[in-house]
Amino acid sequence: MTEVMGLHLIKKTVNQDDIRTYHLYFTDDMGNPGTDITFFDFPGLIQGAKGKNEITRIGFRVPSDAALDFWQNRFDEFKVEHEEIYTEFGSKVLNFYDFDHEHYQLISDENNSGVAGGTPYRYSPVPEEYAIVGLGAPMVSVDYPVELDHVLTEVMGFTKKETAENGLVLYELHDGGHGAQVIMETVKSSVPDELQAYGNVHHVAFRTEDEESLRYWIDRIQSVPLASSGFVDRFYFKSEYFRPGRGVLFEIATDGPGFLLDETYEEAGVHLELPPFLEEQRADIEANLTPFNTDKKE
Repeated sequence: MTEVMGLHLIKKTVNQDDIRTYHLYFTDDMGNPGTDITFFDFPGLIQGAKGKNEITRIGFRVPSDAALDFWQNRFDEFKVEHEEIYTEFGSKVLNFYDFDHEHYQLISDENNSGVAGGTPYRYSPVPEEYAIVGLGAPMVSVDYPVELDHVLTEVMGFTKKETAENGLVLYELHDGGHGAQVIMETVKSSVPDELQAYGNVHHVAFRTEDEESLRYWIDRIQSVPLASSGFVDRFYFKSEYFRPGRGVLFEIATDGPGFLLDETYEEAGVHLELPPFLEEQRADIEANLTPFNTDKKE
């Protein structure tokens, strides 16, 4: 994520639901909302299996069609598996896969409008004119399209924008463009359910401004009702987790307080940071983590 993709490891902390595993946050330069992708590490975990009722693809936004040509060459240089550039819902895209067989897509913002992207990481090895500026549409693959459509449109407020010839359906929130879209894929019920493990997406998060607006969403989701977590304080943000249907997990998270709440920009991502409610367990937590060097390179 740092050396090839050019993202900023802005927070090195732990999974608050399993404090013996890391939780790593990769973002744009300042950790702006809508730019972060995160990873858990679970030593000894088996390879996950793709299937139905899962989040099957993660999107990243790049500034232009020319950026996709750059990335295609960069993936060849670093031996990253990728497909050819093609057009999806009117924009040029490039699919690629990491060493865990996770599926990603770069999407060109050349003809995009709506939610602005972030600011490329200032120490990125990727030239600024080609750098990733935020997250694009995730793809959710389910065998309950009617139910998911209802949650997206009637509960969350998305608009169904377009159905492609291959059956993919594009949803968009408030004309927000690539930074406010979800793609749904309908999968046959005969396809096995995914096996959640490494190489699979755990959840996708949607932004909300602050705790007051999050409380609105908590009440709305509970009134449907959908299976949900209720209010969760993650220190760097506040959250609500819920299931729009079988297998899929959504999160609604506040834009703040932010990842630089407890460290400076220069030190961000270098040291293990813990929220105050976990500090008294630091010695035990550190004893059960495998140290690795995340010093920033000038």
